[in-house]
Amino acid sequence: MMFVPVGCRAAVVRWCFGCLLLVGGAVPAQVLVPLPPEVEAALARARLPRDALSVLVVDAQGGRQAPRLAHRAQVAMNPASVMKLVTTYAALDLLGPAHTWSTPVYVDGVVQGGSLKGNVHIQGQGDPKLVMERLWLLLRRLQGQGIQVIVGDIVLDRTAFDVPEHDAARFDGEPLRPYNAAPDALLMNYNAVAMTLVPDVAAGLARIQYDPPLAGVQRQATVPLATPGTACGDWRAALRAELSDPARVAFQGVYPASCGERVWAAAYPDAKSFAARAVEGMWRELGGKLTGSVRDGKVPAGLKPVFVATSPALAEVVRDVNKYSNNVMAQQLFLTLALRQNGVATFDGARAALRQWWQARLGDAEPPAPENGAGLSRDARISAQALARMLQLAWQSPVMPELVSSLPIAGVDGTLRRSQSRAGTAHLKTGSLRDVMAVAGYVHAASGRRYVLVAIVNHPQAGGARPVLDALVDWTARDQ
Repeated sequence: MMFVPVGCRAAVVRWCFGCLLLVGGAVPAQVLVPLPPEVEAALARARLPRDALSVLVVDAQGGRQAPRLAHRAQVAMNPASVMKLVTTYAALDLLGPAHTWSTPVYVDGVVQGGSLKGNVHIQGQGDPKLVMERLWLLLRRLQGQGIQVIVGDIVLDRTAFDVPEHDAARFDGEPLRPYNAAPDALLMNYNAVAMTLVPDVAAGLARIQYDPPLAGVQRQATVPLATPGTACGDWRAALRAELSDPARVAFQGVYPASCGERVWAAAYPDAKSFAARAVEGMWRELGGKLTGSVRDGKVPAGLKPVFVATSPALAEVVRDVNKYSNNVMAQQLFLTLALRQNGVATFDGARAALRQWWQARLGDAEPPAPENGAGLSRDARISAQALARMLQLAWQSPVMPELVSSLPIAGVDGTLRRSQSRAGTAHLKTGSLRDVMAVAGYVHAASGRRYVLVAIVNHPQAGGARPVLDALVDWTARDQ
């Protein structure tokens, strides 16, 4: 039996625990690994128990080196938006950073004298970034075909996605929050309206611009300014907005001039009709005329597109997904995995495609339960050990630069711009739900080494865990 001096036992225990992690063996329940003192103190201040935290810090290069820190790393936890790391890396690996989405446009009829006698068909294929500016360009290209008047309909083909009916209030009772928007084969502007308020002190009002313009929706053009000198404060509450009526937007309150120009993005309350209203509203704003309606339907067999609108490359899309934790874009990526494999996208198909990819790349590492691929779920699960192994694999991957550059930089940008940890030392994806707080990614340490850090807190008081995660980032960065 090997004799171990008392002062060395903690280090040996940590080394042994690390070996078990690396070979994927079972971890004895009695093994306890001490957390750094500053992390223990942060947990105590947040009134969080140690078993609320799962954390693993390992060298990004992989190999058989023992973890620097491992605590409950094999426990499957809800990672919230950190699950987007799995979705975006899988998409980069399977589709390639240069992958783009196509939105074909078809003309079924004869164009003569600026008029089309027939229908226009727009076929959605899952583009996550068909935002207002690109919709404008798509319709301008349609006018470039010599069409100013459509004597017929604009038909939207959304059949590439076969997803269930979406209740935007089901997750947290906030149906007008953009993060609750549902995926759609023809997703337009994230199913959200951006309302820009610009104060005019001389006129005593703020003007409101709505983007995209929605056909058939009454929109209040101005709102009175608050009493001069009123602090900006909770300006959204002060507006007393009425946004739940699909046919009308109204404000019963006032807007503080001290806020300057502000933008409020809100999900449209009738997601099914959003694309149709956006297409018709933009078409008419461009001076186009339409005698029929904008409706759902399928592209007729054999019809050839007159042009194809192409999305930005996947490398740019994953940056939006991870930097700003865009849920609906993440779900679009997730469903694209199924669309590529099966021809029609379903959530079951996406989960199967991800599981196959995971098994091919990570073998016996316990696969995640991704739910919808975005982390906006009470049921999604992954262990710190499994996610860390994936991040080590990603570090050795040809798409590593695209994945790492998509992550928020601590204290600099994205969802980490207000982080109190050392600015610029880490590229980390964040995640938060009512009872979840998490970070995962890469930390550049003082020694010059790169570490993978995965830290997940699951607890009813997880909202107070931010200092705990900041302490872990700082500890990981101080390795000298």
